[in-house]
Amino acid sequence: VAIGAAVQAGVLAGEVKDILLLDVTPLSLGVETLGGVMTKIIARNTTVPTKKSEVFSTAVDNQPNVEIHVLQGEREFTKDNKSLGTFRLDGIMPAPRGVPQIEVTFDIDANGILSVKAQDKGTGKEQSITITGASTLPKEEVEKLVKEAEENSDLDKQKREKIDIKNQADSSCYQAENQLKELSEKIDQQDKVNLEQVIDKLKQAIADENYDLMKSLQVDVQNLLMEIGKKVYNANNSGQQEVKEDDTVIDTNSQEA
Repeated sequence: VAIGAAVQAGVLAGEVKDILLLDVTPLSLGVETLGGVMTKIIARNTTVPTKKSEVFSTAVDNQPNVEIHVLQGEREFTKDNKSLGTFRLDGIMPAPRGVPQIEVTFDIDANGILSVKAQDKGTGKEQSITITGASTLPKEEVEKLVKEAEENSDLDKQKREKIDIKNQADSSCYQAENQLKELSEKIDQQDKVNLEQVIDKLKQAIADENYDLMKSLQVDVQNLLMEIGKKVYNANNSGQQEVKEDDTVIDTNSQEA
């Protein structure tokens, strides 16, 4: 251990030329996202120093802040991983959910010190946290956590898939309701009723946690939205064509006159 530490110090100080010593992250690092799941940003065994970023967004309309929960581990869910710290980014401008862009950057330096920064790309506001010791876990603890992840892999993936289906279904409802509001005057009344009925069924499936039904109803919602979109575009195109034809008639008459 003493020799390894001496070599590491030498590499950092730039004294050792013949030995290349690469440190790696012992476990994956990430943040908690909607549904209590861990979204990994830096994978296990990534060579350090390293820096990686991902862009996230808000979960509800007019959300004024986001809480960044930094996690370490190999499991799919927050509760099964190690919490390294939390911080909050305030001052997000009012906007529909999914519109704000929050860039989260993980930066591990050569000393294994982790810095996590969150920046609102719209306002430029940012907040950060610095964590030490994330790269210095005992080998026994790392092996234990990796083994637990492998043993629970199938069950965790099944649970994660359900969370993802639920999140996607909720997002489909939100998008479809927005389309109804934005295009209310251009949508055929029967199409509007059909879409509202499917949205209500999808909301009920979410409440009942019926995942197979959620998947099939999401397809129905998307198909209805595509049909409505096609009709709206066709109506706009035919309207523009009529205007062009009218213009032609007027021009011809004026020339004859």
